[in-house]
Amino acid sequence: MYYLQNRWKLENNALFYYGLRNKENLFKNKIKLSKKQRAIISALPKELDSDEKEILHKLLGKQVVTEKELTYIPKSLSEARFCKSCSANDFIIPGLEFDSEGNCPMCQTADDVKNLKSILPLVDDIPKSDKSRFDVALFYTGGKDSTYMLYYLSKVKKLRVLALTWVIPFMSESAKKSIENAKHTFTSVEFIERTVNRDDLQRIYRKLYSLSGNTCACPSLAYLLFYPELVSSRVPYFVAGNEPVQMLGLYYNHMAPALAYSFSDNKLLSFLINVGRVITLHPPLKQGQFQTLMTMKQLAYGDNFIKRISGYSNELVFNVVKAIHEVPEIITPLKRSIRRSSRNGHIPAFVHLDLDKICGGRYDWNKVKDILIRECGWIAPDESGKALHTSCSIEKCKDHTQFVRFYNCQSRLIPFSAIEMSLASKNCGKSREEMIDETKNSLGFSLQEIPECKIMREFIGD
Repeated sequence: MYYLQNRWKLENNALFYYGLRNKENLFKNKIKLSKKQRAIISALPKELDSDEKEILHKLLGKQVVTEKELTYIPKSLSEARFCKSCSANDFIIPGLEFDSEGNCPMCQTADDVKNLKSILPLVDDIPKSDKSRFDVALFYTGGKDSTYMLYYLSKVKKLRVLALTWVIPFMSESAKKSIENAKHTFTSVEFIERTVNRDDLQRIYRKLYSLSGNTCACPSLAYLLFYPELVSSRVPYFVAGNEPVQMLGLYYNHMAPALAYSFSDNKLLSFLINVGRVITLHPPLKQGQFQTLMTMKQLAYGDNFIKRISGYSNELVFNVVKAIHEVPEIITPLKRSIRRSSRNGHIPAFVHLDLDKICGGRYDWNKVKDILIRECGWIAPDESGKALHTSCSIEKCKDHTQFVRFYNCQSRLIPFSAIEMSLASKNCGKSREEMIDETKNSLGFSLQEIPECKIMREFIGD
């Protein structure tokens, strides 16, 4: 009797792998099938005759296997196999492969990705602006990473910062207190808060829940709400405060190719883009402005043609965009600001600061936490050892729903936290054992629904 190997799934005329493969096959997750191959595989499990074996000969022993060759998928963390070098394991990332030495694909490729810092232009310094009241805007959540960025930009670099907070209904109590403390501490920072009325937000969240199984729309809705303000105030730069593992996670989730991490440094591409703008009577773009326009246009209009055919997609953002369009009137100010800024060239540049670099070589979470408490009045979440997700009370819901959907091969999105925890366990100032413990106790990796999901469903009236 032959079976389709676990984590491979027949979809239309191809097999897709739901997992993270070893280095030599890292992104080889799709195998196109002939009509005859598809017919045989769709009938599995079954005995194969000699003709069928010949048709499937390249797949036998790999994608099509006997019962004893089926890989085991753990049903709990206690059954999982762990990478010998980091906290990655084949429960939180079902379909995770290991090499002969017991290393996961992320550890196997660590040297290959060491220069993949950001898909946004990396800057070392942000200059003072003589055309705006602000030098830089920061999307500020009250969480660990954005609070450290606020501290660095305002206290260390002495910049005039516009702190932008989207007040979500699920903001954690520690984040709320941290924001209030920051307002008293950072007297040179201007704080702006925005929200979406409950009726519209419920419409957006209901649609998003139907698509993704959760209501996570950060930071996309924040971009939508604040871009008109950035344009009208002529803010020259804005940052989101992403930590290094979040940026690198996009690569392993097949959302951004390696080329994307050097795109902003490609002078030829920048030249060609600006030639096109000059021909159409638009001012040429400066560093980071192209990334801004692409980000905002995606929210307003969806993926462009090139991205749709590239094979690289962000399922989360795609679903958020569909959900946002449930309330079309909320997009009108964004579209207007996109047209206006593209025409006059007053486009805030979307840039990234390397948190590892500005921390002296490594973004050590323990040291960062001490600085935040001492210098910013930051309030740690109740789970004081928590390294990820410190600003939202239902972050576990995102972890849980992404995990369950991926576990059941309903989504190709590998849970963000699963990748980030694994990457961070080698370079964040916490031991591998501590990160494994956080995976067990502070995140939502469970096949059974977690209590926090009730909060989310109650808000949308489900």
